[in-house]
Amino acid sequence: MKLTRRQQQIYDYLAQNAEHFEHPPTLDELCRALGLRSRGSLHKHIQALVEAGLVEPMDRSHRGIRLVPQGPDEPGIPLLGTIAAGRPIEAVPQAETMQVPEVLLGKGACYVLKVSGDSMIDEGILDGDYVVIEQRDSARNGEIVVALIGNEEVTLKRIEQHPGQVILHPANAAMEPMRYSPDEVRIQGVLKGLLRRY
Repeated sequence: MKLTRRQQQIYDYLAQNAEHFEHPPTLDELCRALGLRSRGSLHKHIQALVEAGLVEPMDRSHRGIRLVPQGPDEPGIPLLGTIAAGRPIEAVPQAETMQVPEVLLGKGACYVLKVSGDSMIDEGILDGDYVVIEQRDSARNGEIVVALIGNEEVTLKRIEQHPGQVILHPANAAMEPMRYSPDEVRIQGVLKGLLRRY
């Protein structure tokens, strides 16, 4: 299940401020903290997070909105460096891991890359975001992929594949698509999720 931008914002706020809450926040407190006007709209977003397994179901037995506890021994997935969402740059492996909610993972092995650049901003992928990538060597047309170009540069783009040409599309009206022959482009994974720090 893919979270909407607002659901991701609510989840991030709860996760990043959990240790500062004396008690888990109520809907009203969360509305005020996030600058939201509609309690009903927030309730729908919270219900979506409950269905995604990220927030405990709300009932009368406890006060406030609580995240589902993540096991302390739950392994993180590898953070493999920075990827360009602008001009291609090389992804540099780093010996780090990141905790990622299970709902954002693909079926296969996954890794995380930090985004640099603004060529995917119309897809809501901003400079400094972290993208969760399922490791794959093929993709359907229209998917957002990690593409290795010429065996040396890596970029994040929406892919369009034809027998004699691969087109990598940015999501920024100010930028042009990048065109390559099929033997110049190797798919290294497909976008599955997005993490953002505020």
